[in-house]
Amino acid sequence: MPEKLNLVAAHRAEYATPKSPALVRVEPAQYLAFDGEGDPNGPGFAEAIGALYGVAFTIKMRKKREGADYTVAPLEALWSVPDVTAGEPGATWRWTALIRTPDFITGTDLETAFAELERKGKGPAVRRVRLEQLDEGDCVQVLHVGPYSAEKRTIEAMHAFAAAQGRPLRGRHHEIYISDPRRVLPERLKTILRQPVG
Repeated sequence: MPEKLNLVAAHRAEYATPKSPALVRVEPAQYLAFDGEGDPNGPGFAEAIGALYGVAFTIKMRKKREGADYTVAPLEALWSVPDVTAGEPGATWRWTALIRTPDFITGTDLETAFAELERKGKGPAVRRVRLEQLDEGDCVQVLHVGPYSAEKRTIEAMHAFAAAQGRPLRGRHHEIYISDPRRVLPERLKTILRQPVG
């Protein structure tokens, strides 16, 4: 039986969790993606997460039956906000919720998953899931421990590190959610913060 693919383990250097900001090289990768806007504590972000995981696990189980098993990767998100250090979410926040997926997953796999989920009575939100290719290249990365609302100081340290290295910020603020907030106390949440730089 082929070995089960774990994308995080296979790209361990890209999921580094330094306690202080550090430069990390991130290679091109494919994701399941769901675009939205507004407060991430609102129903829109929850709908995105439900749709993403529904599609991700439907594709994974089909591929497992075909002999290409893999682990569903953790939730990630890209954020476009007026001031990423502001801390308080608002209606102007735009985001893309993400789950990294193997390169062998195709648009045909996505359509097959949509049809299967619709047969099970899942809502139209699943059809908002799409495939996205990200090529972030050089990034500043750091592990944030604590509630999401307390990221301001960590993000400011990332930006200061980038400036000291002469590396201008580019692209969207990226977060990788190591902890499940339903099971972990806010003060113990672990989140990888990533910022592409020039």
